[in-house]
Amino acid sequence: MGRVTERRRTIRIRDGVVTTRPDTLVAEEPLEIRLNGKPLAITMRTPGDDFALAAGFLVSEGVIGEGSEVQSIVYCAGATSDGVNTYNVVDVKLAPGVVVPDITLERNVYTTSSCGLCGKASLDAVRTTTRHPVADTPPVRVTPELLAALPDRLREAQRVFDRTGGLHAAALFSPEGELVDIREDVGRHNAVDKLVGRALTDGRLPLTRSILLVSGRASFELAQKAVMAGIPVLAAVSAPSSLAVDLAAESGLTLVGFLRGASMNVYAGDHRVALDTPVGRS
Repeated sequence: MGRVTERRRTIRIRDGVVTTRPDTLVAEEPLEIRLNGKPLAITMRTPGDDFALAAGFLVSEGVIGEGSEVQSIVYCAGATSDGVNTYNVVDVKLAPGVVVPDITLERNVYTTSSCGLCGKASLDAVRTTTRHPVADTPPVRVTPELLAALPDRLREAQRVFDRTGGLHAAALFSPEGELVDIREDVGRHNAVDKLVGRALTDGRLPLTRSILLVSGRASFELAQKAVMAGIPVLAAVSAPSSLAVDLAAESGLTLVGFLRGASMNVYAGDHRVALDTPVGRS
């Protein structure tokens, strides 16, 4: 199986001084996800937590919603023509009685570490009906002070990032700010799928009492993954997209962006943010 990091020779230039040295890089390899033996998607990912990644991807695609719907997840032996197992092909077998969606070329998706899913047949196909609507009752309540503390807690837990500087991270926190789980990957969407997939196999879906924090921007895809898992609060250290804000408003998701220090923007679902002072106008 591929390693999380790899070493490569590099020429280092610092203040005019040239040296050679090995550098630690994050590994990036393709993972093919098969459903009942049929190819469904290929994603570029950091090896590790592959079974959780596959399960989380199927949750975000609306294929499964409970761990009992999965019979097995295995690496495909003899994945190459010469019979070598690359550990880059995973087959998810659904439990008996679980309806298998129609897998056609139009549905097959290709994901990259940068842009996420590509190749959907139409824009309508991107919006997927969730099995776990955002339904935290009573609503999760978080203070700006608690939200402001989360990025530092995320950064402190990023072990591979410390060695490579090249990984995104996604983390789940409790409403009290306790770190529940963290996953790293070259793709932020993969990191979220790994979190959701682990929650699925542990029987913790829907994640109705959770805060999801991502280390980059909040795209529509990440907002949808949060909604599909029943997560009520999504926070990002960078900007959201307009479509992510629209989806958050439609689904009841609380969306926070530009979470940096004591500053942040609340784009949707402000009823979950406990403010000591009334909102002013500018």
